[in-house]
Amino acid sequence: MRVSLRWLGQYVDIADLPPEALAEKLTRSGVAVEGIERRNAGLEGAVIGHVLECAPHPQADRLRVCRVDVGRGAPLQIVCGAPNVAAGQKVAVALPGARLPDGRTIGEATLRGVASQGMILSGQEMGLPDKVIPRAMRDGILVLADDAPVGADAAAHLGLDDVVLELDLTPNRADCLSLLGVAYEVAAILNRSVTLPPEEVPEEGAPAADAVRVAIEAPDHCHRYAARLVRGVRIGPSPQWLQNRLMAAGIRPINNVVDVTNYVMLEYGQPLHAFDYGALAGGNIVVRLAREGERLVTLDEVERVLDGQTLLITDGTKAIGIAGVMGGANSEVRDATVDVLLESAYFVPASVRRTSRKLGIRSEAALRFEKGVDPGRVIPALNRAARLLAELAGGRVAPGVVEAVVRTEAPRVIAVRPRRVNDLLGTALSDAEMGEVFRRLGFAVDAQPDGTLAVTVPTRRTDVTTEIDLVEEVARLVGYDHIPTTMIEGPTTAGRLTRAQALRRRVRRLLQQAGLSEAVTYSLTDPERAARVAPLRDGVRPIALAMPMSEERSVLRTTLVPHLLDAVAYNRARKNEDVRLFEIGRVFWTSEARVSRLPEERLLVAAALTGHAAPVHWAEKREKVDFYHAKGVVEFLLAELGIGGVVFEPESRAGLHPGRTARVKAGQTVLGYVGQLHPETQAAWDLAETYVFELDLDALVGLAASTRRFAPLPKVPAVLRDLAIVVDRDVPAAALESVIREAGGDILEAVTLFDVYTGEPIPEGQKSVAFSLVFRDPARTLTDEEVAAAHERIVAALERAHGAKLRG
Repeated sequence: MRVSLRWLGQYVDIADLPPEALAEKLTRSGVAVEGIERRNAGLEGAVIGHVLECAPHPQADRLRVCRVDVGRGAPLQIVCGAPNVAAGQKVAVALPGARLPDGRTIGEATLRGVASQGMILSGQEMGLPDKVIPRAMRDGILVLADDAPVGADAAAHLGLDDVVLELDLTPNRADCLSLLGVAYEVAAILNRSVTLPPEEVPEEGAPAADAVRVAIEAPDHCHRYAARLVRGVRIGPSPQWLQNRLMAAGIRPINNVVDVTNYVMLEYGQPLHAFDYGALAGGNIVVRLAREGERLVTLDEVERVLDGQTLLITDGTKAIGIAGVMGGANSEVRDATVDVLLESAYFVPASVRRTSRKLGIRSEAALRFEKGVDPGRVIPALNRAARLLAELAGGRVAPGVVEAVVRTEAPRVIAVRPRRVNDLLGTALSDAEMGEVFRRLGFAVDAQPDGTLAVTVPTRRTDVTTEIDLVEEVARLVGYDHIPTTMIEGPTTAGRLTRAQALRRRVRRLLQQAGLSEAVTYSLTDPERAARVAPLRDGVRPIALAMPMSEERSVLRTTLVPHLLDAVAYNRARKNEDVRLFEIGRVFWTSEARVSRLPEERLLVAAALTGHAAPVHWAEKREKVDFYHAKGVVEFLLAELGIGGVVFEPESRAGLHPGRTARVKAGQTVLGYVGQLHPETQAAWDLAETYVFELDLDALVGLAASTRRFAPLPKVPAVLRDLAIVVDRDVPAAALESVIREAGGDILEAVTLFDVYTGEPIPEGQKSVAFSLVFRDPARTLTDEEVAAAHERIVAALERAHGAKLRG
């Protein structure tokens, strides 16, 4: 936001403050001043001249020889090369000895044999940026209004002797996107009053209601729409003072009608629009949503294709503007316009934001509507604009405002506890001092019998909604540098991590030890992506955002895997094909089974592995990552956490390969899953063979061993036995191992699967599975008979449970 101090001074007295001092006070109050611009920096010796004659140069086709009256003695002869120079114009002239902002000093010169006693200046040569120079003068000299006084200082006439503050506003301070908003802030800081601009409207003729009708058909998108009719306007350039203020704010002057709407927008923060009343069918205004595929050519001469969520201004038969964003070319104010309909409305911020982003239009009006305008300024801004059109365009304002209102916003009343304010800030302000702070801000204050203050917040301060916001206002106005510093009192205690925090750090460290790199991805995703990989729990639904910024970030994630796959795909696209990533993060869901309306939130760890299992090494053959690498990482992690009794059971899961996916369990607790991506899932992300796992960290907290247990080295030798059995091919090795451990008893120390074989001579539909068994008693040497008995129990148990036969 650019703030002209000369303009600001009309509303609040700042004459005694240097710009630097005012900027410091604003910054200390929380309204940061990013820069101070002296608009005439480097420009000296430029005056207003009157071009009396303009003749062709005798030696150059593109040059003109001009006689210019500068109000100081005889007219000067100046050679000018601008294509738009002509006799009768008022122009800015740099006299001999003048200095320009680019550092040049102007002197007398001879151009192609003709003496030149100065320079007729362009807007750029005077230091004006291109974007504020009228289009017709962008490639030539700056032509001034006919009433410009000859001989006067050109910089002062153009308002270049002004100082502009560049404000860096935070999103919550939409009130300071107006000169009046900044004036209220400055008045509060300096404890001065604000002088409001006159809003009384001189009305004449037939009532506006006889010629204008307004209807709102989209009440969720537009709460209020007001219009005024101004007849008999004369389109022309704005007066110089108004053009100067617009240019200081970074806006190019166009004509008096458009300039008035921009001027009032900057003054009040309320965007306005002017329609050519003659282009409206029957004087109707209907605010409605667009029909899918409806088209409108906007003021920038681009045809826009609209969707069903775009709010339109129509005349009942055709669209004439995109609400809050840009008007239509079919209702544009032109030189032949006679009657003007002024629009002032409150459009819902989310609606304007969505449309602006969808269409890629970033206008000053859309910026203000997106952040939220003051609903209380809809009518005052409209009246101000109508008054200025009457003064500056000769218009006759029809009596009355025509409006439609579906919802009004009343000022908020917030109860403030003075003791609470002092406790939070460490101050000792009395109730009266606190009330005075609020009054300086323009808030009404009423002391209550219970000791609280009822503070009425005006509608312009949309950021003040709770007691803590008012505490902040007190801190700002008192001054952060005046709040006393108090050392903390009381005993200090050493901090410590909770069990969950410690586990999270340990899991992160273990996965890094396993060769994985940590990724951090978005918590928001799109519904289609969320459905490609099944979440850890069955029967869950993603939670949709009420007002998403985009479809790609419209729901909360239910699984960590999809965004990890995004990261793997990103790496593969850049020729990094060996990727091992993990993420620790929260997922969110809801389901029909939940009694509470609050969503479920779980902390998970997930990983994605693809490419080779290890870096290139001259002495080793590189292996591709497979299911057993991913499973090994899970086994390593759970073993290091001290979680025993882990089994892997085959399962089918959406998004994963049906024959290469396993459920991970510890006892009856489901910890997660590990598996290979389904080929269709891999194709959706354009990935090579990729393996993933996802575990519930919240479940691991209760199972992980808090301390590591150590056992003494064995003092007696172990007895080793191999066991080879034949079972049906669909019997998992984990089920066999479970039976072996249970039947082996206390003397069975370890069971290791070392071979699985199918083919001749094993019968069709069966497989040979071989285990290595370690028997040991920690206190004595086992006898052959004891080992043989345990071995026989194991074989018998396997036969009962799974029909296993010893392999011959």
